[in-house]
Amino acid sequence: MQSLLRWSVENSTPSTGPTPTTTNKLDPGIIDHILGKPDAQLMREALIVGIDERQTEDDRLQAFDDLEMLVQNIDNANDLEKLGLWQPLHNLLQSPNTTDNLKMQTLWIIGTALQNNPAAQLAYLDLDPLSTLLKSLSPTSNSAETRSRALYALSGLLKLNAAAVQQMDVAGGWNALKICLEDSEIRVRRKTTFLLNTLLLPTSPSQVNLQPNMSLPTSETAPPQIHANSHASMLSDPSSVSTSALTLSALQNCTEEGQEGFLLDALISALVEPVPFGVDGEMEKDEEFQENVIRILYTFATSCNGAFSVVQKRSLWGFLGGVTTTQGEESNFGLTSGEWEELTGAVRS
Repeated sequence: MQSLLRWSVENSTPSTGPTPTTTNKLDPGIIDHILGKPDAQLMREALIVGIDERQTEDDRLQAFDDLEMLVQNIDNANDLEKLGLWQPLHNLLQSPNTTDNLKMQTLWIIGTALQNNPAAQLAYLDLDPLSTLLKSLSPTSNSAETRSRALYALSGLLKLNAAAVQQMDVAGGWNALKICLEDSEIRVRRKTTFLLNTLLLPTSPSQVNLQPNMSLPTSETAPPQIHANSHASMLSDPSSVSTSALTLSALQNCTEEGQEGFLLDALISALVEPVPFGVDGEMEKDEEFQENVIRILYTFATSCNGAFSVVQKRSLWGFLGGVTTTQGEESNFGLTSGEWEELTGAVRS
């Protein structure tokens, strides 16, 4: 502050006397102190520290925490591509030297940057990231928190992104999500089912409002904003947000080579006979998870006109009918009474 005061005095124009012929330049460091560094520079600096293995892990994690805060701004998220920062972030996920904590924080950055941002989705998709994200779901080499954040990043990439969902078959993505339905961490199961329902919800081109700053259809309570620059691909091709048909096919068909069983069967099994979870496997039922599965089944049967097989109906009615008999209308698993009647009707038919 003394430097700033001295500069102000030296460069002020006196009310009388000769006009100064020279001025002293303000130290750039003082300008940064007053105005703050541009976000682009802060992002570069944070990444440099975050990927530097000579730094302490605490310093690297703090740098990545700062970067995650910056990319919450959609313009900053788009700058990841302009600044060439996507590749270093993705490389960190692939490196055998990356600790679980650093991987977790990297996934958090990626997921935040991808949220409601088609431009960032397409930029990251160019790196063919699905196989890497799916490996981060494996419980053998990733903590529960890292698996949870891997789903956050995967959701950010897949939501309203038909191009990414089309790659799920080849990458083994549907089978990976099926395995997640039995994860020992209940948050992973919840996020998996929430993602599946989001991908299954029909979104037709006629539903997409093409006016900038309007809302895009979504399952979220608060619809995201459309930004003309970030959503250019969606604005030019509304069908690029349609993921329902691809997800419906994955639910009903076994499309991945070497994999048996349908994803729909796995969902029904996870509802009717859930794998125990908790520290000691002492818990079996989770209300939020059950509601998410029921919502998928409702979307499948009503919005997508899906049909349950005889075996699936028998299994579901054994569960839904028992709930209705023993607990009445209080256990509609988040459905309205009308929705509940539609679902149970589809199961009984």
